Amino acid sequence: MARYFDVHPDNPQPRIIGQVVDTVRRDGLIAYPTDSCYALGCRLGNKDGMDRIREIRHLDSGHHFTLVCRDFAQLGQFVHLGNAVFRAVKAATPGSYTFILPATREVPRRLLHPRKKTVGVRIPAHTVTRSLLDELGEPLLSSTLLLPGDDEPMTQGWEIKERLDHAVDAVVDAGDCGTEPTTVVDFSEGEPEIVRVGAGDPDRFA
Repeated sequence: MARYFDVHPDNPQPRIIGQVVDTVRRDGLIAYPTDSCYALGCRLGNKDGMDRIREIRHLDSGHHFTLVCRDFAQLGQFVHLGNAVFRAVKAATPGSYTFILPATREVPRRLLHPRKKTVGVRIPAHTVTRSLLDELGEPLLSSTLLLPGDDEPMTQGWEIKERLDHAVDAVVDAGDCGTEPTTVVDFSEGEPEIVRVGAGDPDRFA
């Protein structure tokens, strides 16, 4: 049964944030809010957590997982950024964008796109997400909480708890955070390619 944490969206309670992060460090899988709908997240080295996300969402081996990072310094440990891409990505973060970029050796092989050796990265603007990342000190391995057969991601913590009670270890409820996922921009070939139009304005990469 999943633990349920009610977190203030603007002033997250440090004690609760600490309890959620303890769950992540113990290789738990959490459902948590972001600036672009709710997501499933676990520790970067948690293979079981990654497998559980695949199972919950019915994902194939070509799915790009996202490393949700605290800041640009952390993001730079996990992906290669040329000067032009660096400037474009930095100007759009934090925000509702996911960037697909060539991965560094810091990224476990199982997280890479099998053919392109890329990984998705993002820096969110959501206060609760940033508090979790500050406390954790490393990225969260994440995927949008969109269940098979659903047209939109779930937005209510109680509903997530009801439907995923035995599939996740904790649900972090900070209120409704919308149904629009991130805009995904693929920079793996150097030039921006919009893979998915979402909450972030795609025109800045046109």
